[in-house]
Amino acid sequence: MEALNRYDFFEHGDLTALVCVDEPEIQKAIIDQIASLDYKIHTGLFIDDVLLKMKAHNYDLIVVDENFNGSLLTSSPLLAEIMHMPPTLRRHQFVVLVGLGFTTNDEMEAFGMSVNMVCNVADVKNLRPVLRRALIRNKEFYGPFMETLKLIG
Repeated sequence: MEALNRYDFFEHGDLTALVCVDEPEIQKAIIDQIASLDYKIHTGLFIDDVLLKMKAHNYDLIVVDENFNGSLLTSSPLLAEIMHMPPTLRRHQFVVLVGLGFTTNDEMEAFGMSVNMVCNVADVKNLRPVLRRALIRNKEFYGPFMETLKLIG
């Protein structure tokens, strides 16, 4: 099975996602789960391609495999780019890190990795309900902050 190269067309108001996963079976499972949440999806096969896409569009959801494109978790250029994004852009994104050693939805682990959510590879088949709950929780938690930012400009 070959990794998908998906490039949906976005329109204003669409929920958008970028999936950065090399393993075709895991990538397909993730795409199926987030597509069912009405996200329009782009995939990335190479670091340079993904970094270019991230500069061109501020995705609502980014799903990253811990070893995307052969990188190590500790030295991933993709995760480094996400961590160094300006807060005005980053706060509008929800980043999910997928890997073998994570405990799905462990908030402290996610905080330590500077992402919004972590997901164990074994739980990818159940990503939809877990992600939906995490997105709702994130909106409830940051909602007042985002409203205040809108009010003050």
